[in-house]
Amino acid sequence: MTKQLQDAYIVAATRTPIGRSHRGYFRNTRPDDLLATAIRAALVQAPGLAPAAIEDVVCGCAIPEAQQGLNVARIGAVLAGLPKNVGGITVNRFCASGLSAIQIAADRIRVGEADVMIAAGTESMSMVPMMGNSPSLSPAIFSNPDDLESYGIAYGMGLTAEKVAQQWKVTREAQDAFALQSHQRAVIAMKNGEFASEITPVEVTERSVNLETAEVSTRTRTVSLDEGARPDTTLEGLGKLRTVFAARGSVTAGNSSQTSDGAGALILVSEAALKRYNLTPLARFVSYASRGVPPHIMGIGPVEAIPAALKYAGLQQDDIDWFELNEAFAAQSLAVMNTLGLDPAKVNPMGGAIALGHP
Repeated sequence: MTKQLQDAYIVAATRTPIGRSHRGYFRNTRPDDLLATAIRAALVQAPGLAPAAIEDVVCGCAIPEAQQGLNVARIGAVLAGLPKNVGGITVNRFCASGLSAIQIAADRIRVGEADVMIAAGTESMSMVPMMGNSPSLSPAIFSNPDDLESYGIAYGMGLTAEKVAQQWKVTREAQDAFALQSHQRAVIAMKNGEFASEITPVEVTERSVNLETAEVSTRTRTVSLDEGARPDTTLEGLGKLRTVFAARGSVTAGNSSQTSDGAGALILVSEAALKRYNLTPLARFVSYASRGVPPHIMGIGPVEAIPAALKYAGLQQDDIDWFELNEAFAAQSLAVMNTLGLDPAKVNPMGGAIALGHP
């Protein structure tokens, strides 16, 4: 007899502010500490839920090594003060790692294997380089340069954006205009306090040394705003930036996502747990889909994944009022939107990764 799937509900959701990598305010903050902060804050949002009720922590991390290695999910759970019998598993699907963590946690609940799960993500692009500290690539991958993106190589991904721009005829002007809009929307959202309820402020300690006296001074401050959005962004300024990946290309640092640091956490529960702990749902998990495409045009993946997710949910594209589309590159975002016929007003209404950052 086929077992009926049960619903999974999100009852808490929070994230740290997103900091610019390398020079931003989280440049010296460990990603496992950011993860622990997000987990603790998520638990505060569900006061009727005892930490002992958590059955597992699933954490996404794109480069799970060094400061975010050794099963950072479990480490974050311990640092957050969860009971020691709460396990943890770290998953990696590069930029979609956090979303995959949510899917795995939700599916554990949907099939009846768990009632209360934490899904999270953490990344420090300041502390862990994009390819890791000691990358070792299969020599065979170089027999076809188009497959380099399979490793998540920055240069390879940049070239995929150039190829997408060429194949889908996305102009430099359109990319820059999209990037400007992302910043403008993010700045307006920040001014209106749209992100306030989802952000957990983080205390940051900064140290400096007086080279003459050898004295170390310490300054502590609390950060509560995303660091990437630039209110002074203009089309003229974006137009002056040089291309990064191809001499005669169109992809620049200005119309690409920023590298960033940050963490986030959700609590998902079954309907039984919802009633048992008197919790109020924020959302119901409905469906998930992932699809692969040729690596040399990896950014076009949502063209395949979005229709599949809608099909699983029994929904039509016109039923959706709000699309959160990862702005890996403006070229990729525009190609996806144009191919699927997405209403630009519905896509990232409060800005995306180009402005807010991409941890």
